Amino acid sequence: MRSVNHVASRTRRKKMMKNAKGYFGRRKNVWTVSKNAIEKGWTYAYRDRKAKKREFRALWIQRINAGAREHGLSYSQFMGKLTAAGIEINRKALADLAMNEPKAFKAIVDKVK
Repeated sequence: MRSVNHVASRTRRKKMMKNAKGYFGRRKNVWTVSKNAIEKGWTYAYRDRKAKKREFRALWIQRINAGAREHGLSYSQFMGKLTAAGIEINRKALADLAMNEPKAFKAIVDKVK
């Protein structure tokens, strides 16, 4: 008879099954189905943590572009002049100003023009 460490294997499965909480159907209570669903979810989570950064940068660029065009500049012209003027402000902050503080954003545009 072979020796099987049920304590360890059960603990390992329970730990994994805890991550399947809230899943629908057999994904929440059948070991093999659960394991596959959890691993796939982790794969997506890893991938999308990277994608999220790209998506937000794209959103900030769109917002800055919209703000700059209101003052007669394109995004690339605005960013070029910003660099030339030696103003170091990141896209996240610029996008926030363009959306929520139009006067402050206009002041920056006027400074670089």
